[in-house]
Amino acid sequence: MIVTLIVVCEIAFWVLLAAGLALRYGAGMPRAGVAVLLCEPLLEVLLLVVTAVDLKNGAEPDWKHGLAAVYIGFTVALGPATIRWADARVAHRFAGGPPPSAPTYGAPRAIHEWRTAGRWILASLIAVALLQGAIWYVGGDGPTDPLRAWQRRMLCVIAVNVLIALSYTVFPKKAPADAG
Repeated sequence: MIVTLIVVCEIAFWVLLAAGLALRYGAGMPRAGVAVLLCEPLLEVLLLVVTAVDLKNGAEPDWKHGLAAVYIGFTVALGPATIRWADARVAHRFAGGPPPSAPTYGAPRAIHEWRTAGRWILASLIAVALLQGAIWYVGGDGPTDPLRAWQRRMLCVIAVNVLIALSYTVFPKKAPADAG
């Protein structure tokens, strides 16, 4: 049931995003579009409540409960950036907005990579905190190894993102020389 709810939450995220952007740009109702997008956090609350109830009703903590915590962490931390990403592209395509761009070279690219890493690190830390909360909720007596395994995975995600951002800082990509 938890995995199904995670899939439903992911599909609902994209449906709400599409509906919000359609209202904003297609129907010319920006406030209604924002209202639809503000419903999205309710999905994470629902998933959190269902996961807690499942554990409270005696379910043994397993990878599904860990995945729910990771999904919530990633949606909370990366969801707003995903919405901004989609909004910029829809605004450009349908509302005459400027073309979306990201820095490609040098220090601006390194800063961009550190911001991206920061979002992934925040997502991982939220997931680790939710997983720790689930471990405490279940109690130290229960089998919490699957939840602790997810915590270790999140620490690896943090390390990988720091290494990626660091690589753009230490080895910045240089702009091509002008032909003129």
